[in-house]
Amino acid sequence: MRTPVASRQTRSLWGKLSAIPPPGALRACQPLMDVFSLDLFLRLACGLGVGAVIGLDRNLHGKAAGMRTLGLVSLGAAAAVSIVAIHGQPADALSRVLQGLLTGIGFLGVGVIARHGVHDRPQGLTTAAAIWVAAILGAASGAGYYALVGSALGLTILLLLIGGRLESRLGKMLGTNKPGGSPKPD
Repeated sequence: MRTPVASRQTRSLWGKLSAIPPPGALRACQPLMDVFSLDLFLRLACGLGVGAVIGLDRNLHGKAAGMRTLGLVSLGAAAAVSIVAIHGQPADALSRVLQGLLTGIGFLGVGVIARHGVHDRPQGLTTAAAIWVAAILGAASGAGYYALVGSALGLTILLLLIGGRLESRLGKMLGTNKPGGSPKPD
């Protein structure tokens, strides 16, 4: 059976159009489009998602560092590690990126820890630890360790959800809670 003339003309026209180079603005973006990959997007999205999930717990507990903060921390860590991991840099380059990342996150964590109350007890330690975990999981996302990220995220959320209650119950059972003197875990 013969192909209709209109169909042959359409295919011929499409062949001619696809051979035309893109206009200036699109031509400038062509190298970026060649470099962009689904793998890179998944690494960054996983990093953002992990931080946002951990941050949601902190938001629900009324803490200053929430979804946006922890999402950005984790996304930044994923981006920093992806720069090195995707382009096959030597292992020492990845080591230096991780060292710098952990040092910077340490300073951010210290910023959320404050001393309050009559007994001058530190508060914000759990949020600081959550920031640290979000950064590490973001870095693991950037390196493409999705099984590690999923497992650690599940354990982190489990601990954040039941850790405070379990801590209080064990304290009552063991008699280590001081009456009225123990601050609410953050």
